[in-house]
Amino acid sequence: MADWVTISSLATAGGTLALAVSTFASVRSANRSARVAERSMLVGLRPLLMPSRLEDPQQKIGFVDGVWLVAPGGGGAAQATAEAVYLGFGVWNAGSGIAVLRGWDFNIAASLDAAATHARLEDFHSLTRDLYIPSRDLGFWQGAFRDTASADFAAATAAIEAHERMIIDVLYGDHEGGQRVVTRFLMSPREDDGWLVSVGRHWNIDRPDPR
Repeated sequence: MADWVTISSLATAGGTLALAVSTFASVRSANRSARVAERSMLVGLRPLLMPSRLEDPQQKIGFVDGVWLVAPGGGGAAQATAEAVYLGFGVWNAGSGIAVLRGWDFNIAASLDAAATHARLEDFHSLTRDLYIPSRDLGFWQGAFRDTASADFAAATAAIEAHERMIIDVLYGDHEGGQRVVTRFLMSPREDDGWLVSVGRHWNIDRPDPR
């Protein structure tokens, strides 16, 4: 004779298990979909800076003390005086989101080896204003040294006067304040006393590095 109580209990348990498995699969699928949607959204906000292109128009870069630099397409400009050192170059945002430039660090090529990483973020020089570079558009970076007693002032002045290669690490992120990146730009001397700008490396700050 069948034990209907036992059969009923087993059927209920089986149904509960099937519901639990279905619920787990649905939650897992929903979480995966949410992660994909979030990643797609972040990609849509993500900036990526490159040097301006040779065919791009020149950038006229102004400083608070009235000094102006003119950076040609694909190039940079530098000027050293007794009171200040001025640096600037054009940049192209190859990413899909607005780039907001926030800080920078200076080095001369002789002070870094090929494997060197960027400085600590707290050691970067802050920009006196945020520079916004629209997606797929042209803009510029600028920086200045005004402390004549600083080591950076002396090193930059010497590099400009000797027409030697200079390294600028630029810190930037999206307009939400995330997805920060440090991009290393190289200002290499040209025969016409100008500077050719290229990119050496990108470092992700807020997400895994691709290397």
